[in-house]
Amino acid sequence: NGTSELQLERMSVYFNEASGNKYVPRAVLVDLEPGTMDAVRAGPFGQLFRPDNFVFGQSGAGNNWAKGHYTEGI
Repeated sequence: NGTSELQLERMSVYFNEASGNKYVPRAVLVDLEPGTMDAVRAGPFGQLFRPDNFVFGQSGAGNNWAKGHYTEGI
């Protein structure tokens, strides 16, 4: 719940402190298509992430792992 000294001391492992004493998750969100990233941004936690931590391509693999791994993801 974030009240113990140890939890507060280790906040920087998962979060960066931003202006106004706000904390931003240390994360890079990656996908081959922008649609998934748009859904995350529009969701209830989308505003927690920095906009420049969203990395995406313009073509997806249609939920086909092999296509994404061998053709689109190269």
